[in-house]
Amino acid sequence: MAKNSFDLIIVGGGPAGATAALFAHRLGLNALLVDKAKFPRDKICGDALSGLALGIMRQLDLLDEIDTLPGMATNSVTFGSPNGSSFNVVIGSEENGGKHRGYIIRREVFDNFLFKKAADLVTTQEQFTVKDLSWKKDQVVGITGMKSGADHVQEFWAPVVIGADGFSSIISRKTGLYKHISDHWCVAVRQYFQNVDGLKDQMELHYAREIQPGYFWIFPLENGIANVGVGMLYSTMKERGLNLIHTLNDITTRAPFAERFKNAVALDEPRGWNLPIGSTRRTCHGSGFMLIGDAAGLIDPFTGEGIGNAMISAKLSVDRAKIAYQEKNFSAEFFSEYEHELWNTVGSQMKLGTRLQRLGEWQWLLNFVVGKGKKSQQVRDTIAAMITNELPRENLVDPLFYLKLLFA
Repeated sequence: MAKNSFDLIIVGGGPAGATAALFAHRLGLNALLVDKAKFPRDKICGDALSGLALGIMRQLDLLDEIDTLPGMATNSVTFGSPNGSSFNVVIGSEENGGKHRGYIIRREVFDNFLFKKAADLVTTQEQFTVKDLSWKKDQVVGITGMKSGADHVQEFWAPVVIGADGFSSIISRKTGLYKHISDHWCVAVRQYFQNVDGLKDQMELHYAREIQPGYFWIFPLENGIANVGVGMLYSTMKERGLNLIHTLNDITTRAPFAERFKNAVALDEPRGWNLPIGSTRRTCHGSGFMLIGDAAGLIDPFTGEGIGNAMISAKLSVDRAKIAYQEKNFSAEFFSEYEHELWNTVGSQMKLGTRLQRLGEWQWLLNFVVGKGKKSQQVRDTIAAMITNELPRENLVDPLFYLKLLFA
């Protein structure tokens, strides 16, 4: 095989791309992984790892190493209502072996961990910016770009290119698939703080009145650091003329949060990012290529969680790439099976997340549910069972569920 030729090229070295590289190595594919940044690098995010992500980490035999990374293992979630009421749900206990159901790990740390694992096994190029795609008739067959500081363009070839390069994916743009659909797009702002009062090992989701439908979060990290942020639909933000940086400041300086933040120290400036949510199905394949993670718009519309779905899409895309290589079929029709399997896997979750997101517009309903949760252990146990998938989350969009809450 020529020096610049590979079985598979992966553009983007975040969790989706690094996961794809790791699975590619397992399947015997000669992969190239490129990223425009040099690791470690920061990535604006809520930093939460859900059970979906941990499931993929387990498949990669990397789960035990998570505990060695700086961050916070969490086994509970606090929910707060627009009227300031809140309750806490325990999702990890002695009964399930004391297993934590999630982790909060800065993306600078987690992404670097995964990228280095991939770099030990596949060819990598850091600080390589993809400028264009190489084509053979209507099929993508490679990438062209430049290494930082270089004075010449490099070209790499492969019959399969995977775009794992985020919401503004160059692969998506160059193949004509990129669309900014404001009703299916969220915007979020994140800021790190130290010394937030009352910080424990639980994740906090507060449905503050300023950002409905959306939420304000406080996620604990190591050494008394917290990831703090707000997120909401882009279309709603534009309609209301909101500046989310100002909104974040407003929430942290008014009751009930002002007291908790009065001695807190901001460790950086608030930074925003875009979240293409899975409330609509975007085309994520074509002749010679597939899109995964944020490039495919796989962020849960309700929770905002995207890492787990990104890693799932990475595995499915590489599985399809392996079959494509065996059968020498790299057509758009062949890769449509990847998209079909992907949405068979995550589609029901996305539809449910979309319905739950819409429920967030009803402040009275959020106040009602949180109020019941604060008073009733039965309600808290029920919501905990939904979070851990022991009961179907579909209950949350069933009117009978709320009728039952009246008598809980």
